[in-house]
Amino acid sequence: MDNAILKALNSKVIAVVGLSKDPSKPSHDVASYLRANGFKIVPINPTADVVLGEKSYRSLLELPDDIKRELDVVDIFRRSEDVPDVVREAAQIHLSYLKPSVVWMQLGIVNQTAAKLATDHGMDVVMDRCMKIEHSKLSR
Repeated sequence: MDNAILKALNSKVIAVVGLSKDPSKPSHDVASYLRANGFKIVPINPTADVVLGEKSYRSLLELPDDIKRELDVVDIFRRSEDVPDVVREAAQIHLSYLKPSVVWMQLGIVNQTAAKLATDHGMDVVMDRCMKIEHSKLSR
């Protein structure tokens, strides 16, 4: 298992960008699993006020400073072409807080431009992998 995956799975606070209110969506399933396994989930969804009982934010940049300070991972459930904008927001936060340390693009999400942007700003990158699957492998 690579270092970025291990770093992410040993983290505490995960912003889930694109976390759906719909329980049938993969983002909802993964976030529910992560929360049930001890992670603090911070929903990022511009169309929801609350997801999984947690206050939802319109974007990473709208997070309060105390959450930005403890944010470990940005877990992205958005189309590949939308990922660079999310990574730019993560990079802005990283410049101030040296957090998040990992940008994670879920299964089926690959964007080399965004990955380079993240690494250029000192963040590790995981692409086309699922945090739930990787965590369950590690837990075995």
